[in-house]
Amino acid sequence: MLIERPPSLYRLLFPEALWRLKRRGRRVVYLTFDDGPIPEVTPWVLDELDRHNVRATFFLVGDNVRRNPWLLEEIKRRGHSYGNHTMHHIQGLHSSRLRYMRDITEADHLIESPLFRPPHGLLWGGQAKAIKSKYNLVMYDVITRDYNRKLSPQRVYANVRRYVRNGSIIVFHDSLKAEHNMKYALPRAIRWLKMQGYEFDVLPM
Repeated sequence: MLIERPPSLYRLLFPEALWRLKRRGRRVVYLTFDDGPIPEVTPWVLDELDRHNVRATFFLVGDNVRRNPWLLEEIKRRGHSYGNHTMHHIQGLHSSRLRYMRDITEADHLIESPLFRPPHGLLWGGQAKAIKSKYNLVMYDVITRDYNRKLSPQRVYANVRRYVRNGSIIVFHDSLKAEHNMKYALPRAIRWLKMQGYEFDVLPM
């Protein structure tokens, strides 16, 4: 549970971040996808979301956008929101504040979004404050762990059912590492969430 739902103590370390977004009078969840866009996986995700009439938010690695600018345009065209996930998918804990902010800024030249999510959800407090001065820092309420190849697709799907709640920001990945688990869990999770009365929305930009 410490991974699938970040504990309250960790959330308190970053009060400037968005972890969950409840809407008055509505049961809403927010699907998000990290680490894309890549031609091997992202088009499938976009088609699947269209099939279920669902909109989501994509946190994009700048270097992937540089190689596949058409995929960012497709994300926009289909009505999804999108954010910055650094240029080279670097982890804040392993970077100086200056290097980290330079990497984010490099990605921003390609992505141009007010939303930012740190890779792995890990960064230093000084980095968080610097980011918050320019971007909306977005974390998450549920991590599906679709990237973990030691987990079965069924377990990934079960993680959504077990930990989701009203206002949850849910993390999937449109990456090669997560592809097998995500392709199994995503459509099932969408159907189950709809059966529970949840609506889907994008994170506002």
